Amino acid sequence: MSEGLLAPPGGLPGPRVLPGFALPGAAGRQRFAAAGLAAADAALAAAVWALALGLQGVWGRGGPSEVALAAIAPSVAVWVGLRALLGLYPGYGLDGVQRLRRHVWSVLFALALLAVFAVGFHVGDRLSRLMLLLAFGGLLLAAPFVQYAARRALRRAGVWGKPVVVLGYPGTGESFLGHLGREWDLGYRPAALFDYNLLPAGEGYREAPYEKTLRDAAAWARRRRVDTCIFATPHTRREQLAEMISVASESFREVIVIPNLDGVANSAVVARNLAGTFAVEVRYNLLDPWAQRAKRALDLLLAGALGLALAPLLLLLALLIRLDSPGAALFRQRRPGKDGRPFWVCKFRTMHADAEERLARLFGEEPALAEEFRRHGKLRDDPRVTRVGRFLRKTSLDELPQLWNVIKGEMSLVGPRPYLDIQRSQIDEHERFILRVPPGISGLWQVSGRSDTTLEERVRLDTYYVMNWSVWLDLIVLARTVLVVLRGSGAY
Repeated sequence: MSEGLLAPPGGLPGPRVLPGFALPGAAGRQRFAAAGLAAADAALAAAVWALALGLQGVWGRGGPSEVALAAIAPSVAVWVGLRALLGLYPGYGLDGVQRLRRHVWSVLFALALLAVFAVGFHVGDRLSRLMLLLAFGGLLLAAPFVQYAARRALRRAGVWGKPVVVLGYPGTGESFLGHLGREWDLGYRPAALFDYNLLPAGEGYREAPYEKTLRDAAAWARRRRVDTCIFATPHTRREQLAEMISVASESFREVIVIPNLDGVANSAVVARNLAGTFAVEVRYNLLDPWAQRAKRALDLLLAGALGLALAPLLLLLALLIRLDSPGAALFRQRRPGKDGRPFWVCKFRTMHADAEERLARLFGEEPALAEEFRRHGKLRDDPRVTRVGRFLRKTSLDELPQLWNVIKGEMSLVGPRPYLDIQRSQIDEHERFILRVPPGISGLWQVSGRSDTTLEERVRLDTYYVMNWSVWLDLIVLARTVLVVLRGSGAY
């Protein structure tokens, strides 16, 4: 028991049991959630295979072979089994990037196993390449959306998530509960919060509060079969934390510790063993030259394809803008780009030609709006916006001309959104990270509330993106961008 960590006689208050999660039957609900996700995958795989066989009969040469028909059930079973082995059922504790990575591996492994089967049994000539492309391509694209919909359905049914006990200082624990509530997809559902204080020695107390609180938490959890605890104690000294983990590991199968690494998260941190000493390596993924080359290749491929596919829509929108109000269809604005170099960002014009004069008059009449503009760089009810412009902003279609900026290398499909020059002084020390990468058409800010978030939250999200970048994260942001645009949330 560590000296100097003392608590009042009689111990500390009991846990705050959190409403909305019935503990009895939690293990059964976890099995039900896993079965539900597996069933959703099996149904999707069967449907995709059937559709691929049907399309192969229409587009290919002749109908499906007997081998292809016989391969449906084993292929579905193998794919679902691989996903189970990869920990995707139910996948509690996995974030979006980890899920997507494992999903891609499951599709590639299943395809590889089918190829081995076809070669080993000499039936490769009876499996249509077109059918395989449609089937596995369909799984690759559709499964993440189906799984997300299934998790939402399980959440609405009250069976998504495993109960966890949270231990933390007063204030810190509550803050972490809010984070878990927002990140419900992780599947950690707090069942109880235990607070404790680390008090100085010499105040007449005799019992170590963290040990007393841990013993109480362990006893409470054992009675309710909760096997996971989370330490929301980021500023605890190393010796204290080691002892706390030792005590907790006696009762909890899974112990999660939030370290004292404010502003650092997820894949930016890699555990290291330095001659028996635990250490962490902090990476800034997007500052790696090879990562930037991979990102550039992805940008050119997708931006070029989108530009060609959307060319008729771009021409139609330009015509509507010209018919709605006088002025050019395109609008260019100077913004700081990579390494702070200025560039001209292209957008469809959404405002009247005399927008600046209208803005000056508006600030003179309502000074409070000037503060809103300073914080967000835009106004919620902006009288400068045209009728077509309001639609373009709501749907984010005004950003489409930036595909040209992406092709030129001035922007990326995903990245920190371009800041205004007047905002650079407000992002402080984060500027050296954020401006070392190209700005993006979409980004974490776009899919996390967009205009409803504060500048401070936007800076935090942009810094997180630079540190934690991966191809998987870009794909997730692009997929979430489509959903956000369809809902029109946070846009004005």
